[in-house]
Amino acid sequence: MSATVTVLVGQEVPDFTAPAVMPNNKIVENFNLKSYLKDSYGVVFFYPLDFTFVCPSEILAHAHRLKDFQARNAKVVGISVDSHFTHLAWKNTPVDKGGLGDIHFPLVADLTKSIARSFGVLLNEAVALRGTFLIDRAGLVRHQVVNDLPLGRNVDEALRMVDALQFHEEHGEVCPAGWQKGRPGMTATPDGVARYLAQYAETL
Repeated sequence: MSATVTVLVGQEVPDFTAPAVMPNNKIVENFNLKSYLKDSYGVVFFYPLDFTFVCPSEILAHAHRLKDFQARNAKVVGISVDSHFTHLAWKNTPVDKGGLGDIHFPLVADLTKSIARSFGVLLNEAVALRGTFLIDRAGLVRHQVVNDLPLGRNVDEALRMVDALQFHEEHGEVCPAGWQKGRPGMTATPDGVARYLAQYAETL
């Protein structure tokens, strides 16, 4: 197994233009990531292949939380090395038959594998690992996580990271281990760390 995983955190997100199936099932030949994400946060996730096993559970998990992402001004984009025609056929397959049903975020076709390669998640020049990338409104990657093929990701963690980024942007504080929306942050100073640990160390 061979993959050269690239750490993109802190860098500008790799842009691309490619065919995609849109939420209304229309095929757009020139879907552009940066144009689509303009003034929004982005959660871009890669999955290996359509009509497989772990993948539909992950895509449906994103779909079930789409309103939560939208409430945070975050747009979700899914990508695999399949064609846009295969994406559309999968969307048109009922969930109880192994399909996706009516999901409402774009599915991008990466037939040339250039997108997965630019994000550093292409495995054996064949399929993408399960990579998730959080992009801020300036187009910078602020978080990434990459799972091996058998390991389904936790979409609630992707939501938590959007919350953490927005909390940091709003308050200037940092988010300690296990931070959840509504909990206190930490001032990034020795005194701030001491105050936080004095109160919360036993619950970490």
